[in-house]
Amino acid sequence: MCRNIRTLFNFEPPATDQEIRDASLQFVRKLSGFTAPSKANEAAFQRAVDEVAASATTLIRSLTTTAQPRDREVEAEKSKRRSAERFGGR
Repeated sequence: MCRNIRTLFNFEPPATDQEIRDASLQFVRKLSGFTAPSKANEAAFQRAVDEVAASATTLIRSLTTTAQPRDREVEAEKSKRRSAERFGGR
C-alpha cells in the first residue's frame, strides 16, 4: 500500500488537493489495516483521512526550498525505468 504514497513537495505544477487527499487515504489505510472500514469505523476513518489531508496540505504549502521544482513527467519516466530494471519489465 505505501508504494502508492509519492513525494508531493517541490513539483511543477504543485500537488493538487486531490493528490494530497489520495496520499492521506493511503496513509490511513496503512495505519488502520483497512482498505475499506466497516460501517462502525467509517466515521473515524474518514475523520482521520480529513485530518491527515489538512496536516499534509499545511506542511506542503509551508515548506520552502531553493531547489528547482521537479518535472512530473521526468520523475514518472525515471520511476518506470527503475521498475523495469527491478522487475524485468513485467
